[in-house]
Amino acid sequence: MITEHGAIALKPSAQPSDMPPESVTQLKGLAGDYIEIDNLSVSYDNCAVVENVTLRVQRNSVTALIGPSGCGKSSLLYCLNRLNDLVPCCSVEGSVNFSWMDSRQLEKNATQLRRQVGMLFQRPNPFPFSIRKNLEFALRQHGIKDRVDINRRVESALREVGLWEEVHDRLDSSAMSLSGGQQQRLCLARALILDPDVLLMDEPCSALDPISTEKIETLIRSLSKQRTIVLVTHSLNQARRVADQVAVFWKVDGVGKLIECGKAHDVFEQPQHALTQSYLKFA
Repeated sequence: MITEHGAIALKPSAQPSDMPPESVTQLKGLAGDYIEIDNLSVSYDNCAVVENVTLRVQRNSVTALIGPSGCGKSSLLYCLNRLNDLVPCCSVEGSVNFSWMDSRQLEKNATQLRRQVGMLFQRPNPFPFSIRKNLEFALRQHGIKDRVDINRRVESALREVGLWEEVHDRLDSSAMSLSGGQQQRLCLARALILDPDVLLMDEPCSALDPISTEKIETLIRSLSKQRTIVLVTHSLNQARRVADQVAVFWKVDGVGKLIECGKAHDVFEQPQHALTQSYLKFA
C-alpha cells in the first residue's frame, strides 16, 4: 500500500512480485534527503516486539541502533527492505519513505526495493561455491548477464571492500576457504555489487576478531560517503566510533520502543533519558 505521502506502507505481501527488475527513479539531489520511518510497529503471532517508532535517517550517514537484546532493533531493520514479508507470522504497520526514490515503484516490487537497500547479516553467509560465483549470483538474479559488465562489477565490488588484492588470483576457489573476516567482506561485496543506495547491517562484527572488526568499521565510514548505512550493534564503543546518529531502544512494558535519538556525540556525552544514562555506563 502507498500512504498519502507516497511512502511504502509496510504490510506483508501475500505473494512475491513477479515483475521484472526496473530502474527506480531518483527524485532529488542529496541536500535534505532522508529515510522517514513513521509510526512503525512489528508483531509476531500478534505479539508486539516493537511499537510506534518514528525516526528520520539522514542520507549518506551512519545511524546506529543500540539497546539491550530483544527490544526490536533487528525487527525494525528488516522492515527497511521488507525482509519481514518473508515471515508468515509477521505483521507490520506504519510506513517507510525514501525521500530521494520513487516509493511507488518500490512498493510494486520488493525485489527491486532490496536491490536499492542491501543487507549484511550478523554472521558471514557466503554461498557454498566459488568467490566469483558468490558475486555473479546476485547480478544474474537481477538480469545482468553481459560478461564484460559482470567482470567489471565483480572487480569493483572486491576492490571497494579491500578484498581484490587478497583474492584476485583465486576467484574460482571456494568462498568457504576464506577466513571469517574475509567471508564477511565478501558478503559485503555481494551486497554492494548491485550498487544499493542504502546498506543495512545487523551486528556485522559480532563474529569477527578485532582486526577484522577494524577493517569493517573503516569500510563503514568510507561507504557512508556515498551510501546511507543503518547499523544494529551491541558494541557501544563501535557505535561511538562509526555512527553519526544513535537511536536507543528499550523494552518498555514488554515492547521495544525508541526512547532517545540524536547525534552520536550528544547521546554519548549528554544522554537525556535515564535509561540511556544507565545503559551507557557499560560503554
